[in-house]
Amino acid sequence: MSAGTEQRRNDVLWAIVSDFIATQEPVGSKMLVDRHKLGVSSATIRNDMAVLEAEGYITQQHASSGRIPTAKGYRRFVDAIHQVKPLSRPERRAILDFLENGVDLEDVLRRSVQLLAQLTRQVAVVQLPDLRVGRVKHCEIVSLGTGRLLLVLITDTGRVDQRNVDLTEPLSEDNVARLRDLINGAMVGRTLDEACAQIAKVSGEAKSKAISAELRGAVLAVTTVLVETLLERPNDKLILAGTSNLMSAGLTGGEDLAPVLEALEEQVVVLKMLNGVRDMHWRVSIGEENEDEELRGASVISAGYGSSTTVLGGLGVVGPTHLDYPGTISSVAAVAHYVSRILAGE
Repeated sequence: MSAGTEQRRNDVLWAIVSDFIATQEPVGSKMLVDRHKLGVSSATIRNDMAVLEAEGYITQQHASSGRIPTAKGYRRFVDAIHQVKPLSRPERRAILDFLENGVDLEDVLRRSVQLLAQLTRQVAVVQLPDLRVGRVKHCEIVSLGTGRLLLVLITDTGRVDQRNVDLTEPLSEDNVARLRDLINGAMVGRTLDEACAQIAKVSGEAKSKAISAELRGAVLAVTTVLVETLLERPNDKLILAGTSNLMSAGLTGGEDLAPVLEALEEQVVVLKMLNGVRDMHWRVSIGEENEDEELRGASVISAGYGSSTTVLGGLGVVGPTHLDYPGTISSVAAVAHYVSRILAGE
């Protein structure tokens, strides 16, 4: 087979996939001739389609219908996408403006999935970063009045978590400041595991009465909350948006997306998938390529976000296999890039 014939068949496959994504209707040879300047006759196109079908790239649902792509066809289509189509300057500015208005990391990530769902008309997902990836930047301790404190734990990844602590007796503002210094002295600059060990030591000192009586009760209460609900908390939070988009896509595409919806609701499968994101480059997993059975009726486009040296988490889009791959890849890559820029303070 000549190089020209191979390229033409690639062009025919590209046209079939593009048209099916746009219309969700089987594609016939006449449609290809009418819509695309392929430079050959309908008979040649029909021959090319027969070869592509024999090779497993397209299939025919009914004897009288046109062809639709298979997962193998979508994979060949995606592998031919070597460069992400850049967004326009107004699109980039709109994304950045929307994300920059987030009040903290979780708000930025919540905005990122809302934006991805709107841009792609699919389900968008993002995992909050693992607290253990970062180091403690500061632990703010604020008096909320008689007998209650607010703890705000901040890591260098931008993660912010807070908890209330009830005390058995009031604490003066001077002692709140002393408590803050004690806790930060044990935690700041350390990883979460290291900080947890240091806080446990502080708690032990309080129990052994090595800490002054006026601070002892507050230290025990604060260290207990830190260890039990902040430092030991696993990375198990997923934010998603646009579930109704997937329901509509299933109806039009004919795919059984019920297991995908169940996986999104349970979150475990999707978190496992995002935990597998190792770098900032986008990746596509189509149908049977997905490790978990629940996602084998869908395509997943994902990318990591974080710093140049550390991936803090993954974000992406879950949709039917006939989703708009070039446009979705472009949106996922752009949003991941701008989330990373915001976290880096750029």
